[in-house]
Amino acid sequence: MADTIAETVDLLYSIDQDQLTLDQQIALGSALANLAQAERLEQINERLRVIHQVLNTWALRAATTTDGR
Repeated sequence: MADTIAETVDLLYSIDQDQLTLDQQIALGSALANLAQAERLEQINERLRVIHQVLNTWALRAATTTDGR
């Protein structure tokens, strides 16, 4: 997904906004806002994966030790 986001960012920022109609400028602004949201969601997703890995590691350690430490 990161490559797709990067390619989309490059494409969106290469658009000459001075040549756009008002409707096109609004659509571009909406696209940029959606892109920012997608980037944020990807960051959140990655952090959740890390948390999940940590919790799984703790659970495995707890299951394999007799004293639970």
